[in-house]
Amino acid sequence: MLYFKSVSEAENVFKALSTPMRLKIMEMIYKDNNLSMNDLAEALGLTNGAISMHVGKLEEAGLIKIHSTSGKRGTMKIVRPKYSRLMIDMAPNMDTRQCYMDDISIGHYVNAVVSPTCGLSTPTRIIGSFDDPRVFSFADRFDAGVLWFGTGFVEYNLPNHLQAGQKITELQISFEISSEAPGYIEDYPSDIYFSINNKKLGMWVSPGDYGARKGYVSPAWWPETLNQYGLLKTLIINNEGTFIDGTNKISKVGINDLDINYNSYIKFKIEVPKETKNPGGCTLFGESFGDYNQAIKIKTYYEEEKK
Repeated sequence: MLYFKSVSEAENVFKALSTPMRLKIMEMIYKDNNLSMNDLAEALGLTNGAISMHVGKLEEAGLIKIHSTSGKRGTMKIVRPKYSRLMIDMAPNMDTRQCYMDDISIGHYVNAVVSPTCGLSTPTRIIGSFDDPRVFSFADRFDAGVLWFGTGFVEYNLPNHLQAGQKITELQISFEISSEAPGYIEDYPSDIYFSINNKKLGMWVSPGDYGARKGYVSPAWWPETLNQYGLLKTLIINNEGTFIDGTNKISKVGINDLDINYNSYIKFKIEVPKETKNPGGCTLFGESFGDYNQAIKIKTYYEEEKK
């Protein structure tokens, strides 16, 4: 998925798709991703110069990729789409509060204790073997775009940018998440618990482990027998308590209960304990997997303390 946070950020895409000819090119390459530039020129009645211009505009906007391969008459340039979905936030962000923003790749955890089914994968390969907890200690875990475990936890150090005289008022942590079943099972609830600095924030029940369709950004090689995507969830801790997506309150634990100041470490844990009603595992999707192509996103809202 290609995602833009504003209309202005997507300006080049709007320009690239502003002509009927380029829209037609996009339609054609989605139907057949093995068309060459010569194929497109012939089908559309364009000269080589004209097709190069149109394809160049689409490439500049990041909508296509060109793959060179050998053909009967020398090198052929195959035109293929890069994304199957486009998302643009049309409404501007009206939040004027001060905040620090960070992204953490899902493989950048600092501690993990897991049990099968479990594993990790980069966008190009499975790391180690399936259901071997040892792979969570491998160095290439930092490149992981998806991880999963049956029971256990992963823990991350969240960046703390607070300066002396700044007080945290809200913490938002956004991630794509699902249950973890062997293979996939759409209806497979799992009790997933969250904590910060070992202070329990509450529990959210994941409805299932989704795999009936491909994830929008999952690699083409990713096996169809495995889970494909999750749900985008935002954990919010503020003065009123802890929430999922701002409406589902999961505990009374508020931001002041965490005692976070400019000297604090912020350790964030995602856990599925064995001793829970629905120990249905956890899958975290990061860049290049799932539906949203994002790492774990953190927003730390703060205010200047009055002197």
